[in-house]
Amino acid sequence: MIRAAVPSLDRVREKVEAGQRLDAAEAEMLWDERVDLHELGELANLVRERKNGNAGYYNINTHLNPTNVCVYRCTFCAFRADLRDARGYVMEAEQILARGQEAVDAGSTEMHIVGGLHHQKDYDWYLNIVRLLHDHYPSLHLKAWTPVEINWFQHLTKRSLRDILVELKDAGLGSLPGGGAEIFHPEVRDKICEHKADTREWFAVHRMAHELGLRSNATMLYGHIENAFHRTDHLLRLRQLQDETGGFQTFIPLAFHPENTRLSHLTKPSATMSLRTMAVSRLVLDNFDHIKAYWIMLGIGTAQASLAYGADDLDGTVRHELIYHDAGATTPEILSVEQIQRLIREAGREPVERDTLYHAVERDASGWKTGAKLATGSQA
Repeated sequence: MIRAAVPSLDRVREKVEAGQRLDAAEAEMLWDERVDLHELGELANLVRERKNGNAGYYNINTHLNPTNVCVYRCTFCAFRADLRDARGYVMEAEQILARGQEAVDAGSTEMHIVGGLHHQKDYDWYLNIVRLLHDHYPSLHLKAWTPVEINWFQHLTKRSLRDILVELKDAGLGSLPGGGAEIFHPEVRDKICEHKADTREWFAVHRMAHELGLRSNATMLYGHIENAFHRTDHLLRLRQLQDETGGFQTFIPLAFHPENTRLSHLTKPSATMSLRTMAVSRLVLDNFDHIKAYWIMLGIGTAQASLAYGADDLDGTVRHELIYHDAGATTPEILSVEQIQRLIREAGREPVERDTLYHAVERDASGWKTGAKLATGSQA
């Protein structure tokens, strides 16, 4: 039997060192487990330091999931509940305002808002969550509503995407999170979330947001039924839109957690797969300034190690995260600033607090303010 040759990283190394873009075949090859993970991490770290030096970014943030009642039944989701499910909940205005006050009291600069698509709540309910929080707590940057939710708002109102985004922005929306991307290729997407916003609609929302001056993030859910081809396809589609608009800030690889989902027979991705995903993402997405190691899903140890495999950001304190804990995440619900800074320093990086738009945050006894835009290096 003739064994296939072990893929060589020589050509990839030459291109990375020269600041040249990897093509689809080179990108897909990097997922091969015979490609040395540590050598791959070394290359990703080269790009990471070229762009962000020795900084390890974090922010102080709070999550808000206003409801878990959802019309969709995605196979990978453990968060959703039916209308009459004992687990189902809907937050009232007083609860939402209390969460905002808690965020401000904790020194948060950002509130991350996503949730279920409640079929008995109209668009104004979602709009008013943004307006309510912005009116009462204008210092909070509101990062809210994925393309899945915004596409639902279009369904409810029969209005244009532009009109909805303009209205949300006027109400206080600051940027968009990257959720709902999952895996773009229809071979996978049709199996895990066939009814919600499709790939074309996901990209349309981000393209329009960027056109209106709203920055956004992007994600990829990995470690379920997808393969190397699907992950490569996903990254290349994101790279193409970033070439067009430049509106993405951060890419966040999301490790699938199977517990309490309809894919619970699967094993969650290993730490080595997560580190490989981080490194490949950093090498392929040459036009993204930041790669985030979301410690809630990766686990604290893997997230910390990711700072040597292409990631430059650990996310933040993440108060009140529900979605991934419902799917079996065993990480703490919150980390203190001191804990995050320690993790970054132990990884040999310098902790830098940033706001949602990657401005440096300066704090003193009177509170906080944003400083200069955090510089990034070349696009290589």
